Amino acid sequence: MHTDARRLTRPALALAAALLLLTGCAPTTAQPDPHGSASHAPSPAGEAVTIDDAWVKSAAEGMTAGFGILSNPTDDEITIVSARTEAAARVELHETVSDSASGGTTMREVRGGLVIPAGGTLELAPGGEHLMLMGLTAPVEAGQEVQFTLTFSDESTMSFTAAVKDFTGAQEHYESEHDEHSGHSEHDSDQGH
Repeated sequence: MHTDARRLTRPALALAAALLLLTGCAPTTAQPDPHGSASHAPSPAGEAVTIDDAWVKSAAEGMTAGFGILSNPTDDEITIVSARTEAAARVELHETVSDSASGGTTMREVRGGLVIPAGGTLELAPGGEHLMLMGLTAPVEAGQEVQFTLTFSDESTMSFTAAVKDFTGAQEHYESEHDEHSGHSEHDSDQGH
């Protein structure tokens, strides 16, 4: 009878050892990091990005531009791929570059989007990068507000409201929106948005 007990004990011990080994190899469930380190998936860009000093230049018709300072507090750069507003038929992401042929500057659509650097800001400003509102649906007058929605490369979105202001400092001139280069030439180099 003593021999039979040993025979039963050995298989039971082997089974217990196998269960311990399997338990040790089982995946563990990620626990929240109390210090908030980057051990989890990044938040969607639309939840992370903020904008300050958002504004739009007043215009009676045609085209105008939107500006502001976008902040990215994350450890990764964030790319804006498109923008929209009910105030215009379409919105393009633009940059202003030197035009060696005319000696002035040209506004053109940015291919691939506007990048907000990791832990940094992107300033949308007259004479620089901006949101180009094309085909205004109604006059955009000082004192009004314009609602925008930005879409990021991760397909998330953020919405914000921009105040409309009169702005005459740069004396900008927009060419026809059917310009062959899809850009908008300035009359001379000291003119921007």
